[in-house]
Amino acid sequence: MESTLLLQHNLYPKVTPAGAYYAVSNTGRSASRMLLASILQADVSEVLTEDKLKQWAETDDINTALSLLYRLQRLEFLYGERQASSRLVKVTADEFDGILGQLSDNNRALLVDKDGFYFANAGFNHETAEEVANLASETVRLMERHSLLIRNNLNIYNTAMGICDPTGQSELTFFPFYVGDVKNILATSGMPLLNGEAFVTLVRSLYVLVGDDIRQ
Repeated sequence: MESTLLLQHNLYPKVTPAGAYYAVSNTGRSASRMLLASILQADVSEVLTEDKLKQWAETDDINTALSLLYRLQRLEFLYGERQASSRLVKVTADEFDGILGQLSDNNRALLVDKDGFYFANAGFNHETAEEVANLASETVRLMERHSLLIRNNLNIYNTAMGICDPTGQSELTFFPFYVGDVKNILATSGMPLLNGEAFVTLVRSLYVLVGDDIRQ
């Protein structure tokens, strides 16, 4: 049966915070993650066209690409907007610091590399940041070692780990993010706030950072 899906033109693809989180929260490769990653790496001024959609979805079949786009829209991972609202930032520690403060309800967060060194900091003093970064790296490695137990036996598919108070409210949370083959960890103090545009900007910036590292 021929697809009846059609692409509405003159729209900018907009990845939601949920879509950005899905794109980077797992190492698994899928068509959905591939399309989201392509959009997150694209220039924010690019309008969605059939040719661009096929390129981002890595397929020559427009119906396959449209079906994938429709599925992601149904999941509320992306949508189209009349004017581009996403932005790319110049990837420096200062720029990251400005984003990080918006990702926690007490304005304290870190970006940590896979070796446990922080490269962006909002709100922590230097000594505490070093210790938290090391804790983040060790915690994520522990989770990865027990990933089969967590996924297959316990049926838990969330990759974040945290320290909670007796009511279950998060006090310190570690989110591993995988951009290509590069792993970084977001550590947030207090309640994480990953449901806004600042988080999408962070993820876009991580893609820029990884791309810059590859080109160097």
